[in-house]
Amino acid sequence: MSQEHLDHITIAILNKVKNNNLEEAFELIIEEYNQKIYWHIRRILTSHEDTNDVLQNTFIKIWKALPKFKGEAKIYTWIFRIATNESITFINKKKGDMSISETPNFKEPSTTQADIKMDATEIERKLEEALLLLPEKQRIVFNLKYFEDLKYDEISSITATSIGALKASYHIAVKKIEKYLTRD
Repeated sequence: MSQEHLDHITIAILNKVKNNNLEEAFELIIEEYNQKIYWHIRRILTSHEDTNDVLQNTFIKIWKALPKFKGEAKIYTWIFRIATNESITFINKKKGDMSISETPNFKEPSTTQADIKMDATEIERKLEEALLLLPEKQRIVFNLKYFEDLKYDEISSITATSIGALKASYHIAVKKIEKYLTRD
């Protein structure tokens, strides 16, 4: 990727890496992306404690890989790929450690007239539940498209998935979430 296709943050970090100012590059990454990465991971894992663990592992991976960053992708694409992979690794490890009794179990809600006026916290909780029921790949694609507002080509770079498959995953995820949120 040529430098004219890179954003100013990527160029600034790339210049710091080329000049062997790794600490400054890393500080800029933390300053610019700490919150975004936290929320990206949190939407995948939902648990604050798990998110902090994965966030820490993500920054360790970023620090170790930073000298090799060549600007072949925008910095946020590179970072989100690392964060996504760390999240998937964590989920897979947790699946292996999880007993059947620890599997999330959401009860079918009973709908009454009072339930129609849900507050924002209840809606967020239901959305979180719906997201947890999605397969891992659909959840990640939904998070990157809906919450991060990334374009399909950017998501494709992060997930190493074709744009057509991403569009299908996103469409299916939206339908599943809608069904979960509107069920009686």
